[in-house]
Amino acid sequence: MMELTFKKSKNMISTFNIYCEIFIPPRVLLILYFFIFSFMIRAQDDGVWYNKKCAVCLTYDDGLKTQLDNVIPILDSLGFRATFYVPGYFPGFKDYVAKWKSVAKKGNELGNHTLFHPCEGQAPGREWVNPDYDLNSYSVAKIVDEIQMANVLLKTIDGKTKRTFAYPCGDIKVSDSSYVREIKSEFVGARGVEGKMQKINDIDLFDIGSYMINELPGDSLIGLVKQAVTGNDLLVFLFHGVGGGHNINVSLEAHNKLLHYLKQNEKNIWIAPLVDIAEYINEYKGKKNK
Repeated sequence: MMELTFKKSKNMISTFNIYCEIFIPPRVLLILYFFIFSFMIRAQDDGVWYNKKCAVCLTYDDGLKTQLDNVIPILDSLGFRATFYVPGYFPGFKDYVAKWKSVAKKGNELGNHTLFHPCEGQAPGREWVNPDYDLNSYSVAKIVDEIQMANVLLKTIDGKTKRTFAYPCGDIKVSDSSYVREIKSEFVGARGVEGKMQKINDIDLFDIGSYMINELPGDSLIGLVKQAVTGNDLLVFLFHGVGGGHNINVSLEAHNKLLHYLKQNEKNIWIAPLVDIAEYINEYKGKKNK
């Protein structure tokens, strides 16, 4: 569809060329060309996400029981698939492995969020970090080993070898050393916590932005979607508790209002797990660079 639109636009320019060169003053002609090329670019951008105007990914962190109780039913009812970043040792995951296996069978992604969710314990507001899982006490080799073991665990549950990673707390360093390069061979991409939307050509697959949602009303969540549609961007939502279960929480009403809006506007919005979106971005860039 994108290629067809481009060809139509190109033919339109060719048709106008002869007429314009004879009858239209150069200054007016320049303005006409500007609007025509703007239309062509916009038409291509509008179809870049599987012939839709934007991509939206619903991600849920920390493998919470409330996600099983409150999120999975509405995802199923609307036919949506999402990404769940599950730390292997958290109770909401290890105590409900059979249910998470069922979640994966439905086409949802079980994303890697390490085993113990290690974070930078000396950062402001991080008093809750267990000293045993403070990144300051880790080495790069230790965090890489933990991530690889989490992949082994997840593979035993869903049988998959491709998935994405979410940096716990958004932290990418052990002391002063980044571990990002060391894990790139393990994943299709990785999600951070920086609130940003990006166009497909601007996305770093190992620095995918996301909007962490905490007590926002449904209309605010829908506003983000409208912004993504207008900009032809990728929008990633980052949820923790949905209707409870975590101190970072969104009400069930607000969450469900967002999902119903996405369903009503599905013709313009591609909703998919992050692993699918990341693979698509990689393929799109590969074809463009040939």
